[in-house]
Amino acid sequence: MILAAADGDPCAVEAMAARRAAGLPLELVVGWAEFGGRRIVVEPGVFVPRRRTEFLVEQALALAPDASVVVDLCCGSGAVGAALAAALGGVDLYAADIDPAAVRCARRNVESLGGHVHQGDLFDALPARLRGRVDILAANVPYVPSDEIALLPAEARDHEPRVALDGGTDGLDVLRRVAARAPAWLAPNGRLLIETSPHQTPGALTALTDAGLHSELAVCEDRPARVVIGTRRVGGGG
Repeated sequence: MILAAADGDPCAVEAMAARRAAGLPLELVVGWAEFGGRRIVVEPGVFVPRRRTEFLVEQALALAPDASVVVDLCCGSGAVGAALAAALGGVDLYAADIDPAAVRCARRNVESLGGHVHQGDLFDALPARLRGRVDILAANVPYVPSDEIALLPAEARDHEPRVALDGGTDGLDVLRRVAARAPAWLAPNGRLLIETSPHQTPGALTALTDAGLHSELAVCEDRPARVVIGTRRVGGGG
């Protein structure tokens, strides 16, 4: 990847190799990450999309192949939203993040697909006209418990923003906030999809159920990945 990114320039190769040796994630060294068959621009200070999160995209596409309105909350680089928009074609895509650096990066990945990127705290960043219209609400929320941040690999701990990692005491703080407000934004039979960890799965499913959503779990053992899915059934969920 470094040789390709440096375009054969020996000086650039040396500089990139030095940055990598100093611990910078490879994706940040070369300026992109592969996700969903696309090159996603990533920049220093922005969360690097994980390949396991492709499972969330796959689940969304399988459950809502005719989606017309897609929202990518906690979007980071916008990888999830970009992958969904590219696969679905012709959708109204909205992405949002509280971090200005993430918003700047997401615009580079999303606007070329006709998407819109907003800065703000979760749903507060979205246009009010989307309430009750969202077919796919993908939220790759931070879910690392606060006291486990120090245990993460150095590449994540030292080079990715804490706001993209820290999920509070039990790692579910942001997930609960998203679940509580999601029904008001979902279209009838709209889906909320959130990646989570094995030990957080019961609490995540409970949060979706408590919000009035029909909750279920999808698991991919190979990557590994777990996605909790909440559906706003017709006639319910506010």
